[in-house]
Amino acid sequence: MSTLKAPELLLPAGSLDKMRAAYDFGADAVYAGQPRYSLRARNNEFRLEQIRQGIEEAHARGKKFFVTSNLIAHNDKIRTYLRDIEPVIDLKPDALIMADAGLIMMVKEKWPEVPVHLSVQANTTNWAAVKFWQKMGVARIILSRELSLDEIEKIRQECPDIELEVFVHGALCIAYSGRCLLSGYFNHRDPNQGTCTNACRWNYATHDAEVDPTTGEAIAQKMEGDFNFEAAQQKAEQSFSTTGNGERHPKADQVYLIEELGRPGQRMPIMEDEHGTYIMNSKDLRAVEHVARLAQIGVDSLKIEGRTKSLYYVARTAQVYRRAIDDAVAGRPFNPELLLELEGLSNRGYTGGLLERRPSNDYQNYLNGHSATQRSQFAGEVLGAEGQDTVGLAGDWVQVETKNHFAVGDLLEVVHPSGNVQLRLERMHDAHGQPVAVAQGNPVRVWIPLPARYAGALLARVVEQPAAAATSLKQQAARLQEVVDGFQFAAPNAALPSPR
Repeated sequence: MSTLKAPELLLPAGSLDKMRAAYDFGADAVYAGQPRYSLRARNNEFRLEQIRQGIEEAHARGKKFFVTSNLIAHNDKIRTYLRDIEPVIDLKPDALIMADAGLIMMVKEKWPEVPVHLSVQANTTNWAAVKFWQKMGVARIILSRELSLDEIEKIRQECPDIELEVFVHGALCIAYSGRCLLSGYFNHRDPNQGTCTNACRWNYATHDAEVDPTTGEAIAQKMEGDFNFEAAQQKAEQSFSTTGNGERHPKADQVYLIEELGRPGQRMPIMEDEHGTYIMNSKDLRAVEHVARLAQIGVDSLKIEGRTKSLYYVARTAQVYRRAIDDAVAGRPFNPELLLELEGLSNRGYTGGLLERRPSNDYQNYLNGHSATQRSQFAGEVLGAEGQDTVGLAGDWVQVETKNHFAVGDLLEVVHPSGNVQLRLERMHDAHGQPVAVAQGNPVRVWIPLPARYAGALLARVVEQPAAAATSLKQQAARLQEVVDGFQFAAPNAALPSPR
């Protein structure tokens, strides 16, 4: 029988509705932040009143609510910080998530009893740093995303009496755990003040350049000829002898300029490899297959990124990772279906990040800079059966507010805390009770046949694959099963501390 203690499942909350969905689908805690002092100033509804309501609802459900206050402060923020954080502390959140050493010092001096969790922004990568912050009164360390599973295990061995938190899903930053200056450099929107514009996701094009011999700066030149970087590199690599004295292509050491698609004429010096234009666009982290190992190590909290993501994203990730945690604690083998379920979320391609050491091209998405989905699409929210009589519908019908279009004949998945079901949509009526074939994603409201007990569920339209693609998916599932066989771990090493 397994003796593992379940790690906390921690979900993002960009709104009260997303907070509720996180709890409904299995989260133990959520994190949200005041826009002025967290790294999500945009798409964040949590002002003081919403934080109050969130904390009250969380505690009424026996859940936790953490307030994110993790910006890297300039002097102007120092001046107002204690004044603005005091009413938040009075609401008794379960912890503050902080990164700035000065702000942490100020909070611990005035409110020594307030739990502080050290943000991933602080870039904690070793056990000595963990011990340092523990001496400063920090209750939990959110470890850097740049750590491997073995490094996390070593930190737990050296630091058995402090809480550790690890990111397991969501967007990855091309910079060191989010400490990026791209957005600030390009358009004066500082990522470390909560206003990142995701410049790493933009589409760039390269331009030939020369270097001014006086200043050393790049000079823009029109790209001429049929030079192909990939072909040239391949030819250059083939020309190298085993002793390393082959010729290097004359273009290999030139400076090149990039031009972002939305900023024509603004060219910046940079190098690009042979893969394409999305040179800074990281894939998304997915570590659901490592949940059992992290639980065995004794990690206290598994964190999902995405305060600006959709309600559907919050519900689906909570549901999938809840199942992974429960399976690990019960001693059940990892279910590869969980990997496929996460493919139904919009993503930039998935990677295990640096938890495993992989070839560099595993981390990088060279195809596009936006999220895409191949298996399903968020279609709508089930509002319930109220008002059914007024439109003349009898039996089991519920009203749906659409998010993306779907039609009669589509295969839909009903995503609900009690369990998910699939149905083939055979009938549909508009808000006035008239038959319709297509529900537009404006949003509009439509009625579909479904029992009222599914009120509050989310609808996903399943992207059905042609026969060849379906066969490919079966082959993929078989390959995943082979991979999963490598993720079955023995009982925790006796030398390790008991999971907290």
